[in-house]
Amino acid sequence: MLENLEPAKKVQAPKDFRPGLEFDGAEGTATTEGLPEAPNFDEFLDQRGYSPDEYEIVGTPRTSQWQRWDGEWLTAYRFHFRKKVTDLDLPTLYNLAKRTKISKKHPKKATERVFVICPADYQIGKGGSRGGHTESIQRIHASYELIEERLKAGKFDHIVIMDMGDVIEGVSNKADMEQIVSNTLSPMQQVDLAAALLWDLMKIASKYAPITFGSVASNHCQYRVQKQRVGRPGEDDWGIVILQQLRRLATEVGLPVERWLIPQPNDEGFAFDVFEDGSHILGAIHGHQVARPDSFPGFWAKAVFNSSYLAAVTTMVTGHFHHHRCEQISGTEGQERWWLQASTSDNGSDWYTRNQGAGGDSTTAITCFELEKGVPFRGRVELL
Repeated sequence: MLENLEPAKKVQAPKDFRPGLEFDGAEGTATTEGLPEAPNFDEFLDQRGYSPDEYEIVGTPRTSQWQRWDGEWLTAYRFHFRKKVTDLDLPTLYNLAKRTKISKKHPKKATERVFVICPADYQIGKGGSRGGHTESIQRIHASYELIEERLKAGKFDHIVIMDMGDVIEGVSNKADMEQIVSNTLSPMQQVDLAAALLWDLMKIASKYAPITFGSVASNHCQYRVQKQRVGRPGEDDWGIVILQQLRRLATEVGLPVERWLIPQPNDEGFAFDVFEDGSHILGAIHGHQVARPDSFPGFWAKAVFNSSYLAAVTTMVTGHFHHHRCEQISGTEGQERWWLQASTSDNGSDWYTRNQGAGGDSTTAITCFELEKGVPFRGRVELL
C-alpha cells in the first residue's frame, strides 16, 4: 500500500538569504526571514533600532522565494540602507571609503572599447515635484543598477565617468530665495551626499575596468557671493572640489583610476583623446554658456574658429538643459562631429515647467554611450 509513496522533499531557504543585519556606521545590509508578503522596510529597521528618522532605504530590494512544506510560498528580502546626511561635516564619503573593497587589478591590455557614463544635473538637495534627497538617492541608484548590468554584459576595456555639472543644487543662484525654501539639504550636506553618490558609481565601475573620471565647472556649483560669480571657474567650483576629494580617497584605497580630468583654471570644460590616436576626441562642458540649447552648435562653431580647447572635439557632451538630445552637427564619413545633450537626474525643474506650460519637463536618466577605437561614433546613446 505504501510502495509508491515518496517522502516530501526537504525544503531549505537559499543560502544567500540568511536573516541578519550588518551596519558599519554609514551603510548597512539587512536580510529578512522568509515572509508570506512584503514587509514595511522602514518598520523592519525601526524594530531593530534603526529609526526611519535617521536611516533610509537605498536602491531596490533583492528577493529569493521558496515553497514551505505546506505549500505556502515564502519570500526573503535583502536590501541596503544608509544613515541619512544630517551632520554639518563630511563623514559619509570617508565612511564609504573605509569599507570599499577593491577588486583584483585589471590586466593591462590595449584599450579598444570604452563605455562613457555622463551623470548630469543631480542637483542634490533640490526639492521638487519628484521629491527630495531621499528620492534622488533612490532614482540615481536605480540608474546605477542598470549601468552595472550594462557593464557586466559589455566587457569594456575602459570606463569614462564625466560629471557633467550641477551635481549639487547650491543656495545662491538666480532663484536663491526659492532655493532656501525648497532645498532639503544645506550646502555642506549637498556636497557630502553628492560626493558619496559619485563614489558609489566609481566603485561599481571599478569592478569591470580601469576608469577615467572628469568634472566640468557649472552654474549651480560656482563660487558665488550675493549671486555674483567670483574666482576662477576651473578651480572655484564645488564639482571640482568633489573630484579632488574623490581623487584623494581613490588613491588611498587603490581604486583603478588612470586619469583625472578637470578644466584649466580659466576654462569651464575639457577635451581629451580617448584612445590617444586622434580617432575620438571627447569634449565636456556644462552648457550654461548659452541661454538656449539651440544656440550651442553656434557656440561650438565659434570655439572651432577660435582654436579653443574644444576645437578638435569629435563628440561633445553637455548638461544643463535637462533633456536628452543627440545631433550630428557636421562632418563627412569618418569625420563626423556629434553633440550629445545629457539627461537629468534632478527632482524636477518646476519653475521651468510653470513658465513653459505642459511638456516643460523631461524623463530622468543617466546618458551613456560606447566608443570603439577606429570606429566612427554613429549617435547610439543609452538612457539608463
